[in-house]
Amino acid sequence: MSALGPLIRRNPAFTVILAIAALLRLVAMVGYAPVMFFNDSFDYLHVAVKPQPHQLRPNGYSFLLQALEPLHSFALVAFVQHLMGLAMGVMIYALLRHRFGLPGWGATLAAAPVLLDGYQIQLEHLVLSDTMFTFLAVTAVTVLLWHERTTWKVGAAVGLLIGFAWLTRSVGLPVLLGVLVFLLIRRTDWRVLAVLLAASLLPVVGYMGWYKAERGKFAITESNGIFLYARTYKFADCHKMKDIPVQEMPLCTEAVGGSRQPNSQDGIWNAASPLNRYTGQRFSPEKNKIANDFARRAILSQPGDFLKVVAHDFLRVFQWKRTVFPDPATYSQYEFGRRSAPLPEWQMGGGTARQEANLYEDGDARTKLNQPFAGVIRVYQDHVYLRGSLLGLILLVGLAGMVAMWRRLGGLAFLPWSLATGLLLAPAATAEFDYRYVLPAVPLACLAAAIAFGPEARARFAALRRGGRAAPEATPVPSLEDVVADPKVPAPAAGSAG
Repeated sequence: MSALGPLIRRNPAFTVILAIAALLRLVAMVGYAPVMFFNDSFDYLHVAVKPQPHQLRPNGYSFLLQALEPLHSFALVAFVQHLMGLAMGVMIYALLRHRFGLPGWGATLAAAPVLLDGYQIQLEHLVLSDTMFTFLAVTAVTVLLWHERTTWKVGAAVGLLIGFAWLTRSVGLPVLLGVLVFLLIRRTDWRVLAVLLAASLLPVVGYMGWYKAERGKFAITESNGIFLYARTYKFADCHKMKDIPVQEMPLCTEAVGGSRQPNSQDGIWNAASPLNRYTGQRFSPEKNKIANDFARRAILSQPGDFLKVVAHDFLRVFQWKRTVFPDPATYSQYEFGRRSAPLPEWQMGGGTARQEANLYEDGDARTKLNQPFAGVIRVYQDHVYLRGSLLGLILLVGLAGMVAMWRRLGGLAFLPWSLATGLLLAPAATAEFDYRYVLPAVPLACLAAAIAFGPEARARFAALRRGGRAAPEATPVPSLEDVVADPKVPAPAAGSAG
């Protein structure tokens, strides 16, 4: 406690923002008790209550729910997720101060979107995997950039974090690839790369072994083909595809006057989906294989159409105004609502979704609105959030900082910037745009933009203006304690991460 006072005095702006962020999360917890639910929540909950590898999505988040289940408290789940949100803001601030020498106000500005965005707060209050995934990804980036050199211990820690992120959401695989590319660019020792790769694969391979034992296939899920089919559903034209096998022909639709629905996800969830022309479960291995083969055939036959739908969904991220998408029912679940919806009565294999939620809570798990707190956080969300256009501007600022460091292939900003961009592109390429998929990219994009104002990038910009080259700095990297204790400590030079 004796160190808390100096921390607050030396970081007043961030302390105020962090306190406001914590208060907002407390208001959300009281206003919408004990937690809020999304359609996918009940799948995560089902495999937490009755452990089994899920065919549709990996179980990483369900492991967290399972670990907390003995305490029978959804409020605790929400509390843990809100702590993750606050921790991400702290990590961004501390990293920018420790490694990149930003002033307190600059580091605070970079951390503000994840701390204060109303939709981020609501996402943390949902029983969903996104907050945990984002926390793991931001932690991995923080650990990697925090150190001047990437030792094998750092590589092992980062690898494990990415491995668990991969088991939380499938886009953890692109995160791993992005980190490996970054370290290759930084000419990292191959032994460190090997340790990082082995550490990331350790939990994943273990999970795949469990999947093999339970379902007979060495895999993480068996739904990738069906989701890829959904991506091609809007443009696939069987008249342009050659040698379609007979078993794939039921997936053909006509764009005009046919049975094709407006949204890509209709290819999975709509009752009129061509997938329902096949018998059996929606996510059977057989359907997944057929859908995957058809989708790949469509992409190879119509690469231009594929790029168009990807570009359309990617650019949708940067709209100034949020629009109702993909439908009012889904969109409403991303907002603090005016009323509490009853828990669904879907059959979950031995019980309903409502029964399993109540079993987990050991009581009534239905969300209860408590005024005036619910009204306060609802109005706050309506007005305080990061506009898509501003996210685009943040990415452009980060890109500008990377251009200045072109001789070093973007410098240290390359890692968070490439991961943020990849996290926005991955859903557009493999599924469909969704607002919840945008938020995990925000803290990484803000981090990359802030690094553009670090001492190394500033020196390079100055050299470019002079038409010369920045002189190397020999300033040692101070510790976080040095930065906090004495604001006059010289800013550190951002060195190699490799």
